[in-house]
Amino acid sequence: MEKDNILEVKNVHKRFTSKNVTVKAVTDVSFDARKGETIGIVGESGCGKTTLGRCIVRAYEASEGSVFYRTEAGEEVDFLKIDKKKMKEIRKEIQMIFQDPYSSLDPRMTVLDIIKEPLKANYPKMPKAEMDQKAKDMAEKVGLNPAYLMRYPHAFSGGQRQRIGIARALILHPNIIVCDEAVSALDVSIQAQVINLLKDLQKEMKLTYIFISHDLSVVEHISDRVGVMYLGKMVEYGTTEEIFSHPKHPYTEALLSAVPVADPNYQQERIPLKGEIPNPANPPSGCFFHTRCKYCTEKCKEITPEYKEYGQGHFAACIHADELELRGFDMAK
Repeated sequence: MEKDNILEVKNVHKRFTSKNVTVKAVTDVSFDARKGETIGIVGESGCGKTTLGRCIVRAYEASEGSVFYRTEAGEEVDFLKIDKKKMKEIRKEIQMIFQDPYSSLDPRMTVLDIIKEPLKANYPKMPKAEMDQKAKDMAEKVGLNPAYLMRYPHAFSGGQRQRIGIARALILHPNIIVCDEAVSALDVSIQAQVINLLKDLQKEMKLTYIFISHDLSVVEHISDRVGVMYLGKMVEYGTTEEIFSHPKHPYTEALLSAVPVADPNYQQERIPLKGEIPNPANPPSGCFFHTRCKYCTEKCKEITPEYKEYGQGHFAACIHADELELRGFDMAK
């Protein structure tokens, strides 16, 4: 592992097989994350971003690949290959915030019990009074009134329920949080509150986020680097500034053209994506995106583009970008 990295995802694949049909949900995805950094993973529904997040925390067993993690003790481990005993020990350091703030909470448990459940699982000998106090302190840290902790999840709003989920993920003081569409189910005003809360907690607790979302405006606000996924593959990856100002892949270009701009006088050219995402059980030959790409040529239909670096830390997989690079053309202009 590079000395500055806390996480390195290398060549991760995830395949689901049912009735002799194999779906390639994630194909050969690689990226890294530094301590205290936010990595945004974006793409439309069905692109494999949630599956990737679940493979990282080992909620799903990856079919191939490695997830190297540097523990608090400084040990480098492949999270996908360690045994159950070691995994339970490290699980405390990598947690997840789920998309739906209601279905991810047990409706039969009080909020206090939900928040302290990870403590009970990992520190069974901890006194109940100490657990309760830690849960109350964490609830207060995420903006929940400790007086309401004996209520059940149905008594709270969506934003409050997501704060409960955040408190549960943070109670073990992890190093990495995988945020799976953590604000997509919330109203826009509540989204802003939760995003600001996540940023404040990140600064205070030195957290590293893997932030999965389909909302590019949110990703731009919170992320240091961004990975764009399409049909299970990472098609572009780089710093937020580079991705948003100089996209190399036509899919990234199309996604950015759909982001609303808060200026009534600004006329932005929309790049419509025709058709639906191809069947991941039977992906197209050549470049997976060629069936929806406005730059598609015969070469795109036959040759799988190489995932290569175009600048410092800016990667993309596109034959069209290769040709434009040779001519010194910037796709963003």
